[in-house]
Amino acid sequence: METGLAGKSVLVTGGSGGIGGACVRAFLAEGARVVAHYHQGRERAEALGADAIVRADLTREDDVEAMFEQIGPVEICAAVAGVWPTDDVPVRDLSLERWERTLRENLTSAFLTARGFLRRGGRTLVLVGSTAGEFGEAGHADYAAAKSALMNGLLLSLKNEVVRDQPVARVNAVAPGWTESPMTRGHVDPDRVRAVSRTMALRKVAQPEDVAAQVVVLASDVLSGHLTGQIVTIAGGMEGRTVHAS
Repeated sequence: METGLAGKSVLVTGGSGGIGGACVRAFLAEGARVVAHYHQGRERAEALGADAIVRADLTREDDVEAMFEQIGPVEICAAVAGVWPTDDVPVRDLSLERWERTLRENLTSAFLTARGFLRRGGRTLVLVGSTAGEFGEAGHADYAAAKSALMNGLLLSLKNEVVRDQPVARVNAVAPGWTESPMTRGHVDPDRVRAVSRTMALRKVAQPEDVAAQVVVLASDVLSGHLTGQIVTIAGGMEGRTVHAS
């Protein structure tokens, strides 16, 4: 099916990660001109074959502004960059330092990216949240809070603001569940999959390409031109209750 993305200029943040890299490849396959952002994984970003790569620490205002000055205006932005802390820490033991770092890496970075993109006339924004922002995640309240804020307060405010400048501008989000990526490596072994899939109709974790496909759909005016302020959950039918007994 034609997506209408051929020739469109696209920025993918977190392009050196699993989901970000899959998004870069998916947009390239549609004929888009893609800039892949990275923070630390330069070699992985270079290997994607994007039209350009750019480095920035998205938690730093000056870095984000410099990134947009370097790449110039882009029509579409997939704000994928984020960090999931691997250690399970309950709120009673959670340090303020980790709490603030996690919010900077997942919420502030998305805000700064969205702001820079929209200031330069960006038209279609896709945010990447998480099912943790919908259902919570024990041991990761910091991450869940950041993603919940992104998918609710930020998304729903943006979708009403962007049309003031551009009547057809759109902002949507995807909410991946457990997805195999470098961020979750070692955390999706068969025993863990059996445990987490008890709340999922499809008893498997997603692949990065599953998420990237939905990002492309939301970015396409042909496929999603009348869709804004929406969240597509990519989690195998996850619910907030046990579906399978074991």
